Amino acid sequence: MRDPNQLPIHFTSSPEYQPVRRHHSTRYYVHRVQESLATRLSKMICSVFLTLLLVLGIITFVLWLSLRPHRPRFHVQQFLIPSLSQASGFENAEIEFNVTVRNANQHIGVYFDTMEATVYYRDQKVGSKTLLFPFYQPPKNTTVIADVLSGATISVDNQRWTEFMNDRQLGTVPFRLDVTSMIRFKVSTWLSKHHRMHATCDVSVGSDGLILASYKDKRCPVYFT
Repeated sequence: MRDPNQLPIHFTSSPEYQPVRRHHSTRYYVHRVQESLATRLSKMICSVFLTLLLVLGIITFVLWLSLRPHRPRFHVQQFLIPSLSQASGFENAEIEFNVTVRNANQHIGVYFDTMEATVYYRDQKVGSKTLLFPFYQPPKNTTVIADVLSGATISVDNQRWTEFMNDRQLGTVPFRLDVTSMIRFKVSTWLSKHHRMHATCDVSVGSDGLILASYKDKRCPVYFT
């Protein structure tokens, strides 16, 4: 039973939760707008930059395809040792050669500032000489380089000539003609830096001292250092 002296208990329901509304100042909204504009401007600048970079890359690639330089092409036309049939021919030894240089580029010229020819016999140097004066080779042009190594430009002694004679009896005397040049490429009014170019021409002569048919008009490998 309920105690008559006990105070009545009253239950009250708690009020529903009401979120607190925050009121921002005008400066806050201005700052938010400025941040949004800055973000949009940054994205637009990045997009423009990437677009320009892509266009520049495409233009560069197209120019490279149309103007990419081809290496000059060297071919041995003649190589001759007139006195090879003489036992003591080293006393008046001469090496005559004729090489063509072809600039196959359509829009690129080549400046040959220096050029030197060196002849090797079994990797042993037997002569060298500076060739030509500096010259310019226009596009789609062929230049003939003909010269003779003799006297001070050739170093063949009796022992080396005997080695020549031994190979001659076998029907083939092997040589290598190296042509080293300092060149520059020219496109319109633009000039490239200097490049050291090497043309390595393997060539052999027969017992008569004339170039063998298999080596005539043979293309020489070209590389740069």
